[in-house]
Amino acid sequence: MSWAAVRLTVERGWSAVKVEDIAAAVGVSPRTYNNYFSSKAEAIAFRHLERSLRLAAELRHGPPGEPLWEAITRAALRQLEPGPEVEHKPPQGPDEWAAGLRVMLTEPALEAEMLRAGKIAEKELAAAIADRTGMNAGTDLYPRLVAASVTAANNVALELFVQGGTGEPMEVLLPRALRMVATGLPTP
Repeated sequence: MSWAAVRLTVERGWSAVKVEDIAAAVGVSPRTYNNYFSSKAEAIAFRHLERSLRLAAELRHGPPGEPLWEAITRAALRQLEPGPEVEHKPPQGPDEWAAGLRVMLTEPALEAEMLRAGKIAEKELAAAIADRTGMNAGTDLYPRLVAASVTAANNVALELFVQGGTGEPMEVLLPRALRMVATGLPTP
């Protein structure tokens, strides 16, 4: 349902997509949709949350000897791989997709849901980093700071991708942003 909400909203625009449209796209009733999501914004933000939670899970289960920032980058890039729902109903071409995302992401109701989802995901990522480094996410600064940095790097890479100014895909922008953060953001 979350992918259908994203895809339809990017294709048609925020106000042109109703809960009934999303429910019909996945073959469920609006009532079933409302059992999972209270709004269109929550359904869209859930996709971001789900990917972020998978990143944390993959970080926890990655090779134990892998350096932290390599593990984070590997796990983050895996979240950019299209899932079966995307392969079944692929998005438009890259330019149209980015333009639709740009419009969708400026919707105030979605911004609020994305912030909420991002905070939940950041806490889970901090816990995964703490597990991996033998620290405590509740009392140690490092895991929380790394999680916030990863979240910021992802947000900036996504903004640049959606704006289209660089012409680079997320698969290029995100690892570059993570490398910059991992090396302490040296002055260029």
